[in-house]
Amino acid sequence: MTGVAVGTSILDDLDAGRRRAAVPDPTAPGGWRTDPEVKAAILACFGDRETVTWDLGGALRFRDRVGLPVKDLLAGPWRVVPGGTSVRAGVYLGPGVVIMPPSFVNAGAWIGEETMVDSHVLVGSCAQIGARVHLSAGVSIGGVLEPAGARPVIVEDGAFVGAGSSLLEGVLVGEGAVIGAGVVLTGTSRLYDLVRGRVLTGTAAAPLVVPAGAVVVPGSRTLGGDFAAANGLSVSVALLVKDRDTGTDARVALEDALR
Repeated sequence: MTGVAVGTSILDDLDAGRRRAAVPDPTAPGGWRTDPEVKAAILACFGDRETVTWDLGGALRFRDRVGLPVKDLLAGPWRVVPGGTSVRAGVYLGPGVVIMPPSFVNAGAWIGEETMVDSHVLVGSCAQIGARVHLSAGVSIGGVLEPAGARPVIVEDGAFVGAGSSLLEGVLVGEGAVIGAGVVLTGTSRLYDLVRGRVLTGTAAAPLVVPAGAVVVPGSRTLGGDFAAANGLSVSVALLVKDRDTGTDARVALEDALR
Protein backbone atom coordinates (compact mmCIF):
# COMPACT_ATOMS: atom_id res chain seq x y z
CA MET A 1 0.00 0.00 0.00
CA THR A 2 1.41 3.44 -0.91
CA GLY A 3 2.06 6.21 1.60
CA VAL A 4 -0.80 8.24 0.14
CA ALA A 5 -3.22 5.33 0.52
CA VAL A 6 -2.23 4.89 4.16
CA GLY A 7 -2.57 8.66 4.68
CA THR A 8 -5.98 8.69 3.05
CA SER A 9 -7.21 5.92 5.34
CA ILE A 10 -6.07 7.84 8.42
CA LEU A 11 -7.58 11.05 7.05
CA ASP A 12 -10.93 9.25 6.86
CA ASP A 13 -10.58 8.15 10.49
CA LEU A 14 -9.60 11.67 11.57
CA ASP A 15 -12.49 13.15 9.62
CA ALA A 16 -14.98 10.88 11.37
CA GLY A 17 -13.46 11.37 14.83
CA ARG A 18 -12.35 7.75 15.15
CA ARG A 19 -8.74 8.84 15.57
CA ARG A 20 -6.90 11.93 16.80
CA ALA A 21 -3.42 13.37 16.49
CA ALA A 22 -3.38 13.65 20.30
CA VAL A 23 -5.69 12.23 22.95
CA PRO A 24 -6.21 13.00 26.65
CA ASP A 25 -4.09 10.72 28.82
CA PRO A 26 -3.55 11.56 32.52
CA THR A 27 -0.36 9.48 32.57
CA ALA A 28 1.30 11.49 29.78
CA PRO A 29 3.20 14.80 30.19
CA GLY A 30 0.67 17.62 30.24
CA GLY A 31 -2.15 15.09 30.28
CA TRP A 32 -2.04 14.40 26.52
CA ARG A 33 -0.52 11.62 24.41
CA THR A 34 0.39 12.18 20.77
CA ASP A 35 -0.08 9.68 17.94
CA PRO A 36 3.06 9.88 15.76
CA GLU A 37 1.52 7.61 13.11
CA VAL A 38 -1.17 10.21 12.40
CA LYS A 39 1.39 12.94 11.83
CA ALA A 40 3.54 10.66 9.67
CA ALA A 41 0.53 9.84 7.48
CA ILE A 42 -0.35 13.52 7.03
CA LEU A 43 3.25 14.30 6.12
CA ALA A 44 3.07 11.55 3.50
CA CYS A 45 0.03 13.28 2.01
CA PHE A 46 1.94 16.55 1.79
CA GLY A 47 4.85 14.70 0.22
CA ASP A 48 2.87 13.69 -2.90
CA ARG A 49 3.35 16.62 -5.30
CA GLU A 50 0.57 15.60 -7.71
CA THR A 51 -2.27 18.14 -7.79
CA VAL A 52 -5.95 17.86 -8.62
CA THR A 53 -8.90 20.27 -8.96
CA TRP A 54 -12.00 19.95 -6.79
CA ASP A 55 -15.10 21.67 -8.14
CA LEU A 56 -17.70 22.16 -5.42
CA GLY A 57 -19.96 24.31 -7.58
CA GLY A 58 -20.05 28.03 -8.32
CA ALA A 59 -16.89 29.82 -7.26
CA LEU A 60 -15.84 27.00 -4.95
CA ARG A 61 -13.00 25.54 -6.96
CA PHE A 62 -9.77 24.38 -5.34
CA ARG A 63 -6.52 23.04 -6.69
CA ASP A 64 -4.35 21.25 -4.18
CA ARG A 65 -2.26 18.14 -3.61
CA VAL A 66 -4.09 14.97 -4.44
CA GLY A 67 -3.71 13.50 -0.96
CA LEU A 68 -5.32 16.50 0.75
CA PRO A 69 -8.91 16.87 -0.50
CA VAL A 70 -11.44 19.39 0.77
CA LYS A 71 -13.73 18.27 3.60
CA ASP A 72 -17.40 17.87 2.69
CA LEU A 73 -18.92 20.68 4.77
CA LEU A 74 -22.50 19.74 3.83
CA ALA A 75 -22.39 16.39 5.57
CA GLY A 76 -22.46 17.12 9.29
CA PRO A 77 -24.18 18.81 12.26
CA TRP A 78 -22.20 22.04 12.13
CA ARG A 79 -22.60 25.50 10.60
CA VAL A 80 -20.07 26.98 8.18
CA VAL A 81 -21.11 30.51 7.25
CA PRO A 82 -20.56 31.47 3.56
CA GLY A 83 -17.65 33.68 2.68
CA GLY A 84 -14.43 31.86 1.89
CA THR A 85 -13.73 29.29 4.60
CA SER A 86 -11.69 26.22 3.66
CA VAL A 87 -11.43 23.02 5.70
CA ARG A 88 -9.21 20.15 4.58
CA ALA A 89 -10.12 16.49 4.84
CA GLY A 90 -8.90 14.87 8.02
CA VAL A 91 -10.47 17.57 10.21
CA TYR A 92 -13.03 16.56 12.84
CA LEU A 93 -15.84 19.06 13.47
CA GLY A 94 -18.05 18.28 16.45
CA PRO A 95 -21.82 18.85 16.55
CA GLY A 96 -22.76 22.50 16.82
CA VAL A 97 -19.40 23.90 15.67
CA VAL A 98 -19.74 27.32 14.00
CA ILE A 99 -17.08 28.62 11.60
CA MET A 100 -17.24 32.27 10.51
CA PRO A 101 -15.61 33.34 7.24
CA PRO A 102 -12.92 33.50 6.19
CA SER A 103 -11.15 30.79 8.18
CA PHE A 104 -8.85 27.90 7.39
CA VAL A 105 -8.62 24.58 9.24
CA ASN A 106 -5.76 22.27 8.27
CA ALA A 107 -5.55 18.48 8.12
CA GLY A 108 -5.49 16.58 11.39
CA ALA A 109 -7.16 19.28 13.49
CA TRP A 110 -9.93 18.40 15.97
CA ILE A 111 -12.62 20.95 16.93
CA GLY A 112 -14.99 19.90 19.72
CA GLU A 113 -18.73 20.38 19.95
CA GLU A 114 -20.29 23.85 20.13
CA THR A 115 -16.97 25.62 19.56
CA MET A 116 -17.04 29.00 17.83
CA VAL A 117 -14.34 29.67 15.23
CA ASP A 118 -14.60 33.37 14.46
CA SER A 119 -13.52 35.14 11.27
CA HIS A 120 -9.90 35.22 10.05
CA VAL A 121 -8.94 32.28 12.27
CA LEU A 122 -6.24 29.74 11.38
CA VAL A 123 -6.38 26.32 13.01
CA GLY A 124 -3.16 24.55 12.06
CA SER A 125 -2.33 20.92 11.37
CA CYS A 126 -3.19 18.52 14.21
CA ALA A 127 -4.26 21.28 16.63
CA GLN A 128 -6.72 20.02 19.25
CA ILE A 129 -9.51 22.44 20.14
CA GLY A 130 -11.93 21.33 22.85
CA ALA A 131 -15.67 21.70 23.28
CA ARG A 132 -17.36 25.07 23.85
CA VAL A 133 -14.17 26.98 23.06
CA HIS A 134 -14.31 30.47 21.54
CA LEU A 135 -11.54 31.33 19.08
CA SER A 136 -12.02 35.06 18.52
CA ALA A 137 -11.36 36.99 15.32
CA GLY A 138 -7.84 36.82 13.96
CA VAL A 139 -6.61 34.02 16.23
CA SER A 140 -3.74 31.87 14.94
CA ILE A 141 -3.42 28.31 16.24
CA GLY A 142 -0.13 26.96 14.94
CA GLY A 143 0.23 23.60 13.29
CA VAL A 144 2.75 21.04 14.55
CA LEU A 145 3.68 18.14 12.26
CA GLU A 146 7.38 17.64 12.89
CA PRO A 147 8.84 15.88 14.72
CA ALA A 148 6.07 13.32 14.60
CA GLY A 149 6.09 12.80 18.37
CA ALA A 150 5.86 16.50 19.25
CA ARG A 151 2.72 17.67 21.03
CA PRO A 152 0.39 19.79 18.88
CA VAL A 153 -1.16 23.01 20.11
CA ILE A 154 -4.02 22.12 22.47
CA VAL A 155 -6.88 24.31 23.75
CA GLU A 156 -8.98 22.44 26.28
CA ASP A 157 -12.75 22.59 26.86
CA GLY A 158 -14.37 25.90 27.71
CA ALA A 159 -11.34 28.09 27.02
CA PHE A 160 -11.59 31.56 25.49
CA VAL A 161 -8.90 32.88 23.14
CA GLY A 162 -9.07 36.62 22.53
CA ALA A 163 -8.81 38.45 19.22
CA GLY A 164 -5.44 38.52 17.52
CA SER A 165 -3.80 36.00 19.85
CA SER A 166 -1.34 33.38 18.65
CA LEU A 167 -0.78 29.96 20.19
CA LEU A 168 2.24 28.19 18.73
CA GLU A 169 4.75 25.33 19.06
CA GLY A 170 2.74 22.89 21.15
CA VAL A 171 1.55 25.25 23.89
CA LEU A 172 -1.33 23.80 25.93
CA VAL A 173 -4.16 26.03 27.23
CA GLY A 174 -5.93 24.39 30.15
CA GLU A 175 -9.66 23.92 30.59
CA GLY A 176 -11.59 27.15 31.04
CA ALA A 177 -8.54 29.40 30.69
CA VAL A 178 -8.93 32.88 29.18
CA ILE A 179 -6.26 34.20 26.82
CA GLY A 180 -6.66 37.95 26.43
CA ALA A 181 -6.56 39.79 23.11
CA GLY A 182 -3.13 40.03 21.55
CA VAL A 183 -1.35 37.43 23.69
CA VAL A 184 1.38 35.43 21.94
CA LEU A 185 2.40 32.12 23.53
CA THR A 186 4.89 29.63 22.16
CA GLY A 187 5.97 26.31 23.58
CA THR A 188 9.04 27.96 25.13
CA SER A 189 7.39 31.16 26.39
CA ARG A 190 7.61 32.33 29.99
CA LEU A 191 4.29 32.94 31.73
CA TYR A 192 4.56 35.23 34.77
CA ASP A 193 2.02 34.12 37.38
CA LEU A 194 1.23 37.23 39.45
CA VAL A 195 -1.24 35.30 41.61
CA ARG A 196 1.25 32.73 42.94
CA GLY A 197 4.53 34.55 42.39
CA ARG A 198 6.11 32.07 40.00
CA VAL A 199 7.30 31.82 36.40
CA LEU A 200 5.91 29.02 34.27
CA THR A 201 8.20 27.93 31.46
CA GLY A 202 8.22 25.44 28.62
CA THR A 203 10.82 23.67 26.54
CA ALA A 204 10.86 22.14 23.08
CA ALA A 205 10.43 18.71 24.68
CA ALA A 206 7.80 19.81 27.23
CA PRO A 207 5.99 22.88 25.87
CA LEU A 208 4.35 25.47 28.12
CA VAL A 209 1.11 24.56 29.91
CA VAL A 210 -1.29 27.39 30.81
CA PRO A 211 -3.13 26.29 33.97
CA ALA A 212 -6.84 25.56 33.87
CA GLY A 213 -8.92 28.64 34.66
CA ALA A 214 -6.02 31.06 34.27
CA VAL A 215 -6.65 34.56 32.91
CA VAL A 216 -3.69 35.66 30.78
CA VAL A 217 -3.08 39.14 29.34
CA PRO A 218 -0.20 40.78 27.47
CA GLY A 219 2.39 42.66 29.48
CA SER A 220 6.00 43.79 29.32
CA ARG A 221 9.23 43.28 31.23
CA THR A 222 12.07 45.81 31.43
CA LEU A 223 15.31 44.56 29.90
CA GLY A 224 18.52 44.62 31.89
CA GLY A 225 21.79 46.22 30.88
CA ASP A 226 22.96 49.79 30.35
CA PHE A 227 21.99 49.93 26.69
CA ALA A 228 18.43 48.72 27.37
CA ALA A 229 18.10 51.15 30.28
CA ALA A 230 19.41 54.08 28.24
CA ASN A 231 16.90 53.37 25.48
CA GLY A 232 13.95 52.43 27.71
CA LEU A 233 13.70 48.97 26.17
CA SER A 234 11.34 46.23 27.30
CA VAL A 235 10.14 42.89 25.95
CA SER A 236 6.59 41.61 25.60
CA VAL A 237 5.57 38.90 28.05
CA ALA A 238 2.41 37.08 29.09
CA LEU A 239 0.96 37.71 32.55
CA LEU A 240 -1.34 35.40 34.51
CA VAL A 241 -3.26 38.10 36.38
CA LYS A 242 -6.08 36.14 38.06
CA ASP A 243 -8.04 32.94 38.12
CA ARG A 244 -11.29 32.85 36.21
CA ASP A 245 -14.35 33.96 38.21
CA THR A 246 -18.01 34.81 37.58
CA GLY A 247 -17.06 38.29 36.36
CA THR A 248 -14.75 36.78 33.75
CA ASP A 249 -17.46 34.31 32.73
CA ALA A 250 -19.84 37.19 32.03
CA ARG A 251 -17.30 39.03 29.88
CA VAL A 252 -16.47 36.07 27.66
CA ALA A 253 -19.96 34.55 27.42
CA LEU A 254 -21.14 33.88 23.89
CA GLU A 255 -24.76 34.59 23.16
CA ASP A 256 -26.71 31.43 22.28
CA ALA A 257 -28.15 33.27 19.29
CA LEU A 258 -24.68 33.41 17.69
CA ARG A 259 -24.52 29.63 17.72
